[in-house]
Parts: sequence; structure tokens; C-alpha cells
Amino acid sequence: MSTAATPKVYGWCPGALRPMMSGDGLVVRVRAPLGRLSPEQARGLADLSQAHGSGLVDISARANLQLRGIREDAHAALIDGLRALGLVDEDAGAEARRNITLTPFWRAGDDSHQIAQDLAQALRGAEDLDLPGKFGFAIDCGETPVLQDTAADIRVERGPDGLILRADGADSGLSVTARDAAAEALALARWFLDQGGAPEGRGRMHQLLARCARPTAHVAPAPIVPQGETQHPGQTASGLLVALEFGQMPATTLAALADHGALRLTPWRMLLVEGARDLPPLPGLILDATDPRLRVSACTGAPGCPQARAVTRDLARDLAPSVPMGQHLHLSGCAKGCAHPRPADLVLTATDEDTFDLIRNGTAADHPLNTSLSADALRAAPDLLTEGS
Repeated sequence: MSTAATPKVYGWCPGALRPMMSGDGLVVRVRAPLGRLSPEQARGLADLSQAHGSGLVDISARANLQLRGIREDAHAALIDGLRALGLVDEDAGAEARRNITLTPFWRAGDDSHQIAQDLAQALRGAEDLDLPGKFGFAIDCGETPVLQDTAADIRVERGPDGLILRADGADSGLSVTARDAAAEALALARWFLDQGGAPEGRGRMHQLLARCARPTAHVAPAPIVPQGETQHPGQTASGLLVALEFGQMPATTLAALADHGALRLTPWRMLLVEGARDLPPLPGLILDATDPRLRVSACTGAPGCPQARAVTRDLARDLAPSVPMGQHLHLSGCAKGCAHPRPADLVLTATDEDTFDLIRNGTAADHPLNTSLSADALRAAPDLLTEGS
């Protein structure tokens, strides 16, 4: 196990109505309906970020936007602004339940679009559905699945024989149609609770399935996922995919992007600019699919996160050119590993203000191969990352 101190686990994610205090102020997460911002909404969010916060905007691993550094005394005014933009729910409970990640490649009227709308409406009315804070749904009904590596507990996908509803962690699911998928998803969520999947208000579907048999009707085969498929900046049929350096951009960049089209949020810390074919260079954007920063994940780090033991992104930026092609470096301010919960080829976990554990083929909390590596030593000899591997 990593020598880093054990971090505090909150067990829930911030929202707009229930923000989370961080080292730089409140973190306010905005769950845009259908994962889409109109140009007017994007400009409005940029204005609100600058007026009430630090002017920094994150995109989360579940395709939500986070406004950072919001002042406590400005939160009420921020919520008024979000309501005017149509970007906040009626109450915190409805907001927490509407934890849906939608493929950014949906088209108006297709199965993904219809199911996401139906599910959002169903969750809004399911006031008795007391799911864990991190419990989520993924709607991924295109011909090729793209959300397989995105955290979710209930998935609606296109299998070999049609649409299926699948509990995360299961290798098969329930055959559904676009009309009944939302209702069946709620039924599966209730099954999760009935089976004791959320002791003390926490729990994930894959953890439940590790100790409990799946529902008997869930026998339809899961999608066949192409190996090695990843998303990169570049042109798509829907528009231009652009990456954000470590998932963050200044609000001015968000406003500038709105001049080029509506924005779809992705779980890959990228934005899809609808209909765009080219963009000018903008602060925080990565337009080149070969940019070495795409081979690095790094959390907010100190001082923005109170649990982080060290500054992370400056070091991540410096080390990026030394990460071999085809490998990924995760630089984490603590053992939680928020920026990249899955195993990575190379991991640096901060253990003190200027020291890191080196882990290979693991997570930020795993046993280190090397300890007490200073940031200066890593900058001077970045081959320490791969030496002897």
C-alpha cells in the first residue's frame, strides 16, 4: 500500500445545490441536461464563474462542469443565475438522483437521446429512491460503445441482439426497448437497494454483484468492445473534439468556445463543439491528438484540494514529454486517486509537500516500487519513472 496518509472519503459528489468546500472555495458541479450547453448557457456559466468564483472551470469524469473557487457568500446569487440558465434542479435530492452520463455522440431522436430524457424525468419523480451519492447511470446506445470505462452502476447499451440494460460488473443484461429502458433502469436501481447494496448509504453495483447473484432475467449478451479504443482530439461526425489540459480551462475559454457552437460534455475531460471544423488556439485547450499532456492525468492538487499533499499539475506538465507513447502517468495529490481511479502504467502519489511514491501498473493507493522521490529529482531525471521496467 502507498505510504501516503489515508485520505478522507466523503462518499458523495458535489452538486449545485449541495456544493463541497475545497481548498480554493466551494466546488459547484453543474449537471447540464443531456450533457449539452447551448452557446447562451456556456457564456452564462463563464460569466457566473468569473463573477462569483475563481474563473476556473473543470470537466469531471462523469461529464459535468465544475465551477471552482465559488465564494460562500456568493452561492445564493450563483444559484439564481443557474436557474435563469435552466441549469439547476428543483431541489438537492432531484439533482443527486439525476446522475446520468450520456454518450456525447447522441443524435436528436435516437435511442440514447430518448432514453436519457425518459430516465431524467423518471428520476425526477422518484423521490423515494434513496441511492448512494455516487450511484450513476450510463446511456450508451450507439453502434460502438464509448462509455465502458466511465464509472456507472446501471448501463443501457446496444448488445449484439439489441438494446440491453446491464448492471455494472455483469457480463449480460436484460433485453429492453427504447420505450421501457428508463422504467427498467429504475426497477434495477430499486433491486440494488432491496438487496442491501447501500449499507450506511454507500455502495456500488459491482460491489453488490461480487456477493449477490444478478437478476434472473438478465441473460442478454453484453456489447463486444473493440480493444484499445480511446477518444482523441479531432474531427467527428458531430463536430470537433477538444481536450482540456488536466480537465480544466479558464472561463474565458468556455465563453470563446461558445462562439463556435453548442458544447457537449464528455467523460474524457474533452468537449465536443457541435458542427465545428477548426478552432483557434485557446488557453487550456489541447487540439493535437499527439500532445504528450494527453498521456497524463493530474488532480487539482495543493492548495486547491485540502487533502492533496503536494502541487501536482506543474510537475505533471513537466513530466509529460517523458511519458512513453502508449503509456499513461497518473499524478495524484493523495491516495484517493480522483483524477484516474483505474490502474495506470505509472503513478506518482504525493506523500508530503515535495515527495512522491512511484507505483507501476496500479492505483494511487497501491504498494510503491520507490518512495520519497522529490519533485526536483523527477524533473532532473524523468527516466526514474520507467527505469528498470
